[in-house]
Amino acid sequence: MEAIETAIVEFLHSVLNTIGWPGVVLIMALESANIPIPSEVTMPLAGWMLVQAKGWPLWRAALDGGFYGGLGCTIGSIASYLLGLWGGRPFLQRWGRYILISQHDLEQADRWFARWGDWAVFISRLLPIVRTFISFPAGVVRVRFVRFTILSFIGSFIWCAALAAAGHAFGSEWERIREIMRPFDIPIAIAILAGMGYYIYRHIRRAQTPVAVEEGEPA
Repeated sequence: MEAIETAIVEFLHSVLNTIGWPGVVLIMALESANIPIPSEVTMPLAGWMLVQAKGWPLWRAALDGGFYGGLGCTIGSIASYLLGLWGGRPFLQRWGRYILISQHDLEQADRWFARWGDWAVFISRLLPIVRTFISFPAGVVRVRFVRFTILSFIGSFIWCAALAAAGHAFGSEWERIREIMRPFDIPIAIAILAGMGYYIYRHIRRAQTPVAVEEGEPA
């Protein structure tokens, strides 16, 4: 992973040196469109290279980083949302049973997002890993688009502003931010895998239940 991140850092250096803040918009759009480019690298680097290195104050890193990073995140999130809305749901309705997703599951997800969708969208923008992939399922379950867009931008603004400000504060040692945040990836990844395991377990049990009943019936 460190070798991959080193290559990513070199790529980001080149992009930011070449086109500056538009590069931040581009990279953060890719990150929010299901391409796992760590924002914990992009935004601190931007806060250092594009603000602190020019002698500008901390508030400028937070404001510019929040706006341009949030804009990129929102663009990528909309693309992922539309992919889930136009392609993901029809695909799952037709082929979902082959990957353990039934119409019943989609209906349950619709009800859950109808109740908690706004909070899910907002909070997910403040969490590593989850923030990259939340937009696609939000599109699948048809979270209200305008509110999805607004909450995605607000959550992304906060996340990107904090990381850019941290990059400004750490200066040339901005990479320490990623080292500090890396341990938080592990429990989040474990929670996601545990949830997937439980989901698969429930489906297997549900599929076996009718068989067990039939076997218990008198001949």
